[in-house]
Amino acid sequence: MKKDITYLHSKKKQHQPITVLTCYDYPTACLQDDANIDIVFVGDSVGTNILGYKSEMEVTMADMLHHLKAVRRGVTYAYLLVDMPYASDQNSKQAVANANLFLDNGADAVKLEGGTEKVPIVTALTEQEIDVCAHIGHTPQIHGTRASTHGKTVANAKELIQTASALEDAGAKLIVLEKITEEISRIITDTLDIPTIGIGAGRYCDGQVLVINDVLGIGTSFRHAKRYQDYNQLTFEAICQYKQEVQNGDFPTDANVAHIATDKLARVQKWLESER
Repeated sequence: MKKDITYLHSKKKQHQPITVLTCYDYPTACLQDDANIDIVFVGDSVGTNILGYKSEMEVTMADMLHHLKAVRRGVTYAYLLVDMPYASDQNSKQAVANANLFLDNGADAVKLEGGTEKVPIVTALTEQEIDVCAHIGHTPQIHGTRASTHGKTVANAKELIQTASALEDAGAKLIVLEKITEEISRIITDTLDIPTIGIGAGRYCDGQVLVINDVLGIGTSFRHAKRYQDYNQLTFEAICQYKQEVQNGDFPTDANVAHIATDKLARVQKWLESER
């Protein structure tokens, strides 16, 4: 069954955690879909994790479309979410046009970062029947790569709670809470009817999202993430073993090559002799 927003909302009502992972390529999309991940998310984190950019602010619509198309080919059942990259949703007209471009290329919903200033954008997208996932707390497109925890002061906690409600009222169907204190994330989760997806926001959100690179152990580790594999070390060891086997003549072996029939080889050799 193809997962839709109704399915995700039902999981919140039934207190069933929603699973979300970022994804940037076809083979990983196939694995996540086979693993029954609820939301496969083409994040603008592709910039720093895959493309070698210094920040998510360098990511373009063209970058996102390229990776969305690749992921779309590998997703059958998951809900496919895509980030609106930096400066792609500066006004309602621009946001609707870019969001529709993503939907035309297979996305089920778009995610945008920001607080109450994004309420008109969320409203405009919702009026066009486009599913929107909001994103508050630490927002890389606004705060950059230096992440600080939000919701530590009374004023900031109130602002986060009010902002989340305003975005829900504007039509947001989901909301990401990033780097927010666990207590304030819990209040927001209990207050809203829409699912909250946490990253570094504690144990009481309706779902959790992590960057696939962090899960696999690619690159540096973060406190909010958990490594489930050591891709860096395992891949480095495989590369070194390959290099050594090539240098030692241990690869390729007979199992890795193809042969021509003996009689046909003889005919080729006879032809070569006649050509000399």
